Amino acid sequence: MSPVADFVAALGLVLVLEGLVYGGAPNLAKRLAAEVTQMPESTLRIGGLLAMAAGVVLVWCVRG
Repeated sequence: MSPVADFVAALGLVLVLEGLVYGGAPNLAKRLAAEVTQMPESTLRIGGLLAMAAGVVLVWCVRG
């Protein structure tokens, strides 16, 4: 598989997961969105960095 195909497949999986949240539990998605606006930026930044690191480790373990 080429890197472009891998990227497109990964993007497709992200869209599937987003669709599951909004399609399966729209009220939960609304509540989470409201709570995120109240969180400090530092908390969101740390959470985002941890999620990115976990994603890199997961891809590395599967593809490495």
